Amino acid sequence: MNGKIAGGAIVGAAAVAGVAIYYLQVYGYYERVELRTDMPAVELTSLVSGQPEEIIADGFEAIDADSSPIRYRACFTTTMSQAMLSETYAPYEGAVPLTGPGWFDCYDAEEVGEALTEGRAIAYTGEENIEYGIDRVVAIMDDGRGFVWHQINPCGEEVFDGKPAPAGCPDPAEFKAATPLEGESDG
Repeated sequence: MNGKIAGGAIVGAAAVAGVAIYYLQVYGYYERVELRTDMPAVELTSLVSGQPEEIIADGFEAIDADSSPIRYRACFTTTMSQAMLSETYAPYEGAVPLTGPGWFDCYDAEEVGEALTEGRAIAYTGEENIEYGIDRVVAIMDDGRGFVWHQINPCGEEVFDGKPAPAGCPDPAEFKAATPLEGESDG
């Protein structure tokens, strides 16, 4: 009888741990992003200035988590045409939409990936090195739906693996020094 009680306790504890891990991965860390009036919803990097510029973005919804810099996901719609966008903003090579939690219904990484492959969507650079080694990528479909995620760039891939930054990449030490620490003011 004691063996059944001990076995039941172990199975029960494992079930509770499994549910807790699932909850934390899918729901626990994510929070909805609330836009402030001083915060643009969606930006694309201009071909002319090389700087991010705000674009028309209606119906903006986003989620993010402090636990990882690549958990950001967003959806929106725009009335801007792909022709105008592609003549004005920098494309993003090697865009691979990262999956998001199933409860964030507007964002479907598989659909976006297929649209990019089939040419029904174009990926743009939202902002390069939004954090060191992490780019904000924006894909806009031919029907005006837009999707945003963070993706590790080639500089980040090397540095995060413990290797030196490749040629042409910013120095991680200088990047950190130029970025205010959390809770600090830059002005």
